[in-house]
Amino acid sequence: MGSATSSVEEFRAGIRDWLETRLTGRFAALRGRGGPGREHEAFAERLAWERHMADHGWTCVGWPKEHGGRGASIEEQIAFHEEYALADAPARVNHIGEQLLGPTLIDHGTEEQKARFLPAIRDVRELWCQGYSEPGAGSDLAAVRTRAVRDGDHWVLHGQKTWTSLAHQAQWCFVLARTAPGSRRHAGLSYLLVPLDQSGVEIRPITQLTGTSEFNEVFFDGARTPASHVVGAPGDGWRIALATLGHERGVSTLGQQVGFRRELAALLALARAGGAAADPLIRDRLVRAWTGLRTLRAHALCGTDPSAAKLSWSHWHRDLGELAMDVRGAAATLAAGPPYALDDWQRLFLFSRADTIYAGTSEIQRTLIAERLLGLPKEPRG
Repeated sequence: MGSATSSVEEFRAGIRDWLETRLTGRFAALRGRGGPGREHEAFAERLAWERHMADHGWTCVGWPKEHGGRGASIEEQIAFHEEYALADAPARVNHIGEQLLGPTLIDHGTEEQKARFLPAIRDVRELWCQGYSEPGAGSDLAAVRTRAVRDGDHWVLHGQKTWTSLAHQAQWCFVLARTAPGSRRHAGLSYLLVPLDQSGVEIRPITQLTGTSEFNEVFFDGARTPASHVVGAPGDGWRIALATLGHERGVSTLGQQVGFRRELAALLALARAGGAAADPLIRDRLVRAWTGLRTLRAHALCGTDPSAAKLSWSHWHRDLGELAMDVRGAAATLAAGPPYALDDWQRLFLFSRADTIYAGTSEIQRTLIAERLLGLPKEPRG
């Protein structure tokens, strides 16, 4: 037990020291840049930073060593994400490839797929986005209508995806598409790896409440991808898609909670300085926010159910945004400047409205908890 703890602390000290010495010079200005609602900030510079991390072996730390990772234990991965957040290092640009697609390919991809795609993800040479949600199939993912038909050595895609994070910066998209004509629900879906730089793909950024555009619509109109770029067997896409979703809410959420803790500390300071903390109702909500954050960390460390974890943190963060507006009072309703300059608290409030929607709405998470954890009767589905 002692040697294992010592190993984790050595790992933690290693990444802490590396970040302290490397987030300097041309990278010093990147501290705190990027993140939800702010993905437009210094994107090219953050990409260069992440490639610098790759050059020194600090990407994909949880991947097995045979696939280019460090083979870090869960405890070491927790240490990495926490130290990265504590250093106020810039938001990652490659998290969809590194944390979602990479582990999916390691578990379910062919040897050819692993050889083709994993090195480019590890080295941050190719960025990925996730083609799941559609206008009529957001939370109800099994209702996807994007279709793909086999044409010789290729799949040809037609359809639309929406709320596709960072598609405008990505070179590739993993797409859940219907490949069996006439199939319904979970049957007949396939998980395809699709290049975006082709004439059959159109990407349209969606302007959000924050005025930024990190989400996109993606239209496939005869887009093509090689037949070998299906992960798992054709028709097995639902199982592969669920495997990807299982990786979406892993230990990196502990790094996210460091950011939450920083936001809460700043809000506490604001409430004290402005006098809002003297209001017993505000003070009670601040205390509840503090205890709630401690609970989130405890649940993450013990490996709580992914749906329960997502439900918990998204509502906590949304409530923090609402609390920030109440702490600031009437001033919170005024933009900092023309035409629509938002301060950090306004951006937090507006973007956190999406926390309970993206990556599975709260309604869907409650249904999954009811049916899969509590064993309650399933809701009727059309």
